[in-house]
Amino acid sequence: MEKRRLGKTDMQVSVLGFGGAEIGFEGASAETVAALLNSALDAGLNVIDTAECYEGSEELIGKAVGHRRNEFYLFTKVGHPRGIGSEDWSTPSILESIERSLRRLKTDRLDLIQLHSCSEAALKKGDVIAALQTAQERGHTRYIGYSGDSRPAKFAVESGAFDTLQTSLNIADQEPIEQTIPPARDRSMGVIAKRPIANAAWKSGHKPIDSYQHPYWDRLRKLDYDFIRGRPLEQSIAHALRFTLSVPGVHTAIVGTTKPERWQENAKLLEAGALSQVEFDAIRERWDDIAPCTWIGQT
Repeated sequence: MEKRRLGKTDMQVSVLGFGGAEIGFEGASAETVAALLNSALDAGLNVIDTAECYEGSEELIGKAVGHRRNEFYLFTKVGHPRGIGSEDWSTPSILESIERSLRRLKTDRLDLIQLHSCSEAALKKGDVIAALQTAQERGHTRYIGYSGDSRPAKFAVESGAFDTLQTSLNIADQEPIEQTIPPARDRSMGVIAKRPIANAAWKSGHKPIDSYQHPYWDRLRKLDYDFIRGRPLEQSIAHALRFTLSVPGVHTAIVGTTKPERWQENAKLLEAGALSQVEFDAIRERWDDIAPCTWIGQT
């Protein structure tokens, strides 16, 4: 699998990474996660991204591949110690969260710790950034990053404090292409694309039951891309994923799943490489024609 250097870091990352949200929120078994991650590592995966608030995700990852720690880069996020919906940006909470993550992930050092959708107001106070820098000084992480979207992400990039940006980027979420990725590239930051296939919100042919996917479903109905209307599902997903990885400045795309065979299937979708310039421009032009300024990045 193709690898790209993650900005100014020394990490050569696989263009397709694993996101740990689903295995936590969907209650995947330890056996399933072990099969999924070990087969993915064998196939060329070297990026695993998770967060403390993804319920049991960190523990599952630690149990499944802790014994192979030197074979992959391990990222996590802080800021929601009591789960999604809670926030605590205090320095003690952040540092305690990092120590818990190290224990759960069965490692003595992370490759990247990220602030998880931290607000612009909290970023401006500076304590959250200082907390990550303290963790770095203690040897708990090699690099520090920001995970989020829109105005807070723009402030994080322009602060110059972070090594990486993780942001929502896909065919239904293109705000970062103009707002945050260009300044991130100027600062040689690593860029990690989350939600790179827009949750495949069109896959069932009807509005998803899960409200989490509704914004992308609604946007895609208005965007009405011909490659979604006119191609089999696998081909449309491949086109969407290839679009995200064709955006200049993007280094890796994080995809989550609970199905052991899915990561390799997604990897095969990338064998055709980047979209042609004509295909890429068609998606960008459709966005420019249809998307209102209110279609900001989805956290």
